Amino acid sequence: MKLEEIYEQTMKEFREGQIVKGKILQIKSKEVVIDIGYKSEGAISLEEFSNPDTLKVADEVEVFLVALEDEDGRVVISKERADRLQGWEKIVNNQKNGDVIQGKVTGKVKGGFVVDIGVDAFLPASLASLRGFINLNQLLGQTLDFMIVKINKARKNVVLSRRDILMKEKEGQKNKFFDELQVGQVSQGVVKNITDFGAFVSLGSVDGLLHITDMSWGRISHPSEMLAVGDKIEIVILDFNKEQNKVSLGLKQRTKNPWEEVGEKYPVGSKVKGKVTNIVPYGAFVELEKGVEGLVHISEVSWTKRISHANEVLAIGDVVEAVVLSINKDDQKISLGIKQTEVNPWLEIQTKYPPGTKVKAKVRSFVDYGAFLELEEGIDGLLHISDMSWTKRINHPSEVLKKAQKAEVVVLNVDVDSKKISLGLKQANPDPWPEITKKYPAGTQLEGQVVKVTNFGIFVELEKDLEGLVHVSEVDPSTPDLTAKFKPEDKIKVRVVKVDEQQRRIALSMKELS
Repeated sequence: MKLEEIYEQTMKEFREGQIVKGKILQIKSKEVVIDIGYKSEGAISLEEFSNPDTLKVADEVEVFLVALEDEDGRVVISKERADRLQGWEKIVNNQKNGDVIQGKVTGKVKGGFVVDIGVDAFLPASLASLRGFINLNQLLGQTLDFMIVKINKARKNVVLSRRDILMKEKEGQKNKFFDELQVGQVSQGVVKNITDFGAFVSLGSVDGLLHITDMSWGRISHPSEMLAVGDKIEIVILDFNKEQNKVSLGLKQRTKNPWEEVGEKYPVGSKVKGKVTNIVPYGAFVELEKGVEGLVHISEVSWTKRISHANEVLAIGDVVEAVVLSINKDDQKISLGIKQTEVNPWLEIQTKYPPGTKVKAKVRSFVDYGAFLELEEGIDGLLHISDMSWTKRINHPSEVLKKAQKAEVVVLNVDVDSKKISLGLKQANPDPWPEITKKYPAGTQLEGQVVKVTNFGIFVELEKDLEGLVHVSEVDPSTPDLTAKFKPEDKIKVRVVKVDEQQRRIALSMKELS
């Protein structure tokens, strides 16, 4: 075979895109000259070699044949592309989705990292940490374990996850934590977050909840009164649920429960002293000792004073004397009374104001159904609207009385238990109805003034504060619409049909008039 034929045959063995072996002929300052057995040598930049300091002349290396000739007639080869292709084949042949592989984070790109696992792989930022996106610079240069999420053979692309590795590690730590956990054990923790209902405490691999009710034997308004983020505390394990990943913690359980002895220390009926620690619209909380508070309800502050809010008579920091009214150890509640330290004035009221007593009382306030009159300081009675006049129809107490007015009234009833006194204004004068019955016998005809017109009849004033009703049935049938024909202050003639002394009503008629 001729030399030319041998040469051509040799040339046919080289194909662009294949990996070939070559020998280092020369190592220059910036490149390495390599002979691959082709008609010309190739040159590769030193930067393509991972350890350029270890290279020696005559070393054998594998390179990727990019092109048989460039514009200068030299073969174009690449060490980097050969390494990448060999690494890719290794990944495809030996790895699958879900496998764990070690790699070095070499750079960051849009949306994540570049990781060298023999080939460049992509680590999305969303899969780089348990908490989603982190500071990308923290991972640069680190060699870590990753999980292969996806191998795309067509694109020669590998997607990795660091988060899955961390989740497995955390799961393992969590399982170990729960396996060693016991109810009642004391653990160290760091306050991680504070909410209105409690604090979350890091126990290492798991967070636990320290509820506000388990922080102190006493009452606190907000967890921040006792704790701050970053505090290192000793807590007691109250309960845990491995499946739900929940741990309940207690802080107050590190000390003795002061409520265990409250029954012996503060028996019902005993007098106690305490400091007002909090005031609410319905009362005041009084601290008897550290961790033990009682509530003085607003109704237990005074026998006679009208109090709408506890802050009218009490202030935070006041030292008060009270009587223990009741104790509920299970719910950790003590009811206290301040007024019980004084004599109940209502015990004397029934003797002082027996039914039938006439008194002068001051009008204090109005309600739709009557008026409250003050008999003496702190002692009110109710004058019902029905007990204001014997004869007049009253819609509101202001028609008869004025605020701050002094009125003579009669005590009708005293209920000591309910602290209620019933008063009467009309009872201060004789009942006029026996005389009215005599004055207006049935059949009496007279002229009256229309006071009010309704769909069921006409109210007519016969004399001052005395009214009768003309029922619609006692009006001329030819007058179907009473409000159209009759107006207030009209003068009309009527006939007395009946005077009901018991019901205090007068029935009138406009029929059979002479």
